[in-house]
Amino acid sequence: MAKQISTNVTWHDGEISREHRFEILRQKGVTVWFTGLSGSGKSTVAVALEKALFAMGKLSYRLDGDNVRLGINKNLGFSDEDRTENIRRIGEVAKLFGDAGTISLSSFISPYKADRDQVRALHEAANLQFVEVFVDCTLSVAEERDPKGLYKKARAGEIKNFTGIDDPYEAPENPEIHLHTDVMSLEEEVAIIIDYLIDSETIQTEYMTRASDRSAATA
Repeated sequence: MAKQISTNVTWHDGEISREHRFEILRQKGVTVWFTGLSGSGKSTVAVALEKALFAMGKLSYRLDGDNVRLGINKNLGFSDEDRTENIRRIGEVAKLFGDAGTISLSSFISPYKADRDQVRALHEAANLQFVEVFVDCTLSVAEERDPKGLYKKARAGEIKNFTGIDDPYEAPENPEIHLHTDVMSLEEEVAIIIDYLIDSETIQTEYMTRASDRSAATA
């Protein structure tokens, strides 16, 4: 965990609790953390999930790797130390979103297990749900997709410290959800996550049924 440097600071509680916010939204705050290689489909799944949750009347917000590096983390590079600080900062932001009752969809390569575990511990300490989603895809398929042309540049030596090429990716050992985006459809992937959120009672579903049950009913 990062060391507390500021002194004489104290957390100030308000009169509206987390539970009050959850009650208004009819959902619980949660961080859905997408991790995987560049090109594995993290952002694609998050965008589709955000759309599906919106259609269900659920409030979510995407925290995308590139978007965050254009703002709050614009002063960070891709060294080991900067990667760790990048994930630490976004973990704190995601925790705040969760406390507000929002479903945070956080899409980051986050290649190091220790960094992801730190974000998980941060949420657990705050009694907030953390759902790790391993967006799994073979390196060959990710390179074939290469939506930003980054693998090509990395192979040519134009980009250093690129995950999967000259930097390691430490795959999750026990993620809550394991998606195989090189063999699964986007619809399947979104349904799996929504069903998980329903089963864990993150979102209230008085007028909804599980995605798998809907499929069976229309078969």
